[in-house]
Amino acid sequence: MTGNRRAVVLGGGFAGALTSSMLVRYVDDVTVIDRDEYPHGPELRKGVPQARHCHILWSGGARIMESLLPGTTDRLIAAGAHRIGIPNGLVSYTAFGWQHRFPETGFTLACSRALLDWTVRDQALRNPRISVLDRTEALELTGTAERVTGVRVRDSATGEERVLEADIVVDTTGRGSAMKRWLGGLGIAAPQEETVDTGMVYATRIFRAPETPGGTFPLVSVLADSRQGGPGRNAVLMPIEGDRWIVTLSGTRGGEPPADAAGFMEYARESVRHPLIGDLIAGLEPLTAVQRSRSTVNRRLHYDRLAAWPAGLVVLGDAATAFNPVYGHGMSAAARSVAAFEKQIQLRDLDPGLGRAVQRAVAKAVDDAWMLATSGDVNYPHVEVDSRDPRLTDDDGTRRRDSDVMSSVATRNREVSRAAVGLMTLSASVAEIQTPWLLAALRRGFEVPALTEPPLRPEELAVLPARSCAVG
Repeated sequence: MTGNRRAVVLGGGFAGALTSSMLVRYVDDVTVIDRDEYPHGPELRKGVPQARHCHILWSGGARIMESLLPGTTDRLIAAGAHRIGIPNGLVSYTAFGWQHRFPETGFTLACSRALLDWTVRDQALRNPRISVLDRTEALELTGTAERVTGVRVRDSATGEERVLEADIVVDTTGRGSAMKRWLGGLGIAAPQEETVDTGMVYATRIFRAPETPGGTFPLVSVLADSRQGGPGRNAVLMPIEGDRWIVTLSGTRGGEPPADAAGFMEYARESVRHPLIGDLIAGLEPLTAVQRSRSTVNRRLHYDRLAAWPAGLVVLGDAATAFNPVYGHGMSAAARSVAAFEKQIQLRDLDPGLGRAVQRAVAKAVDDAWMLATSGDVNYPHVEVDSRDPRLTDDDGTRRRDSDVMSSVATRNREVSRAAVGLMTLSASVAEIQTPWLLAALRRGFEVPALTEPPLRPEELAVLPARSCAVG
């Protein structure tokens, strides 16, 4: 191609907005294609039904977002989002007991997915060299198996089709990506695909938050223990903008949460391992009905392993690797992928080998998150696993024992907690935390007593009816 260097980004969600903001540093203009109509404020889009559930942006992803779009964090907080320190702002009943609320070593930005997506998108579109074609459907790639030259699109309102030429096309269309089919149209074989499916179902309801002295409240989670042998049942409560709490219940195959209000409350109080979240929302004003979702399969498409890969094409985000949302890693893994993409552009510019190099870099960037999610999920009953990864299929139990030791000690050892938080928030890799100080901390083991009750502080305890809870 001659003239200006152009990029087309397919999909205008979180991953698409970050990708566009990164690419515009290296090309002359970026066009974002999205089949939904962009809302004019923090509203849910029809094509993102899972956005109704609790979404966590961990600090590893939030820092990358801020580096690409400076000022986004301040805008979110000004709009009512909460910056919650981890683990000091976390009340979590893990598989190994209550997590001590050690000083902050990471954080999360807690808000609705609608507010997050709209703010990030609005920040990106402040750059006049990024434009959007919404209500537009991508139909197929143009070019050959050697080089992608653009994409054919159709205007949903008029039915008009046209080709958008581009030096690079990036697919961030999520779980519904048509990339396998499009590559087949160019004569490229389908990639190896891995799936780990626990049959997880999500049920979410939003409540009016009670007044809390000090105006803050922690992120609260009650997590399943796969060692118990039954279905996994989880509950998460997260403060969001507008003085609201979003509560998401989730259960693996055989332990799915119900869709009715009474069943939702009973599940939160009786089915998960501790009734804390059920007690917290008892008597609160519900602001929505219970909404359920089943789009939860861990799925990885190994575009990085294909023998042939066309120049000018990149796939990232959920279109390449999608996670069970219970771990909260999807957005941060996507952000890490964008950062890995940028490093390759800095090394290679837009040379013909860029796309293949990016796919390999993206695969490395998401591998820790993939293993964190799937190595836990494979332990639930009735899980369906289609994988040739020996880390999942040939483990003799050593990997799980090592993980269990670290997770257990992290609840009661500050230094091990720091390493665990680094992994959980995708702020550090497995390789980066494997240091002499971590090994020494693991050898020291537990440093504080086990908590027997939720570590609620006095001002947090005040929102509960009178009952016996430890203060931490």
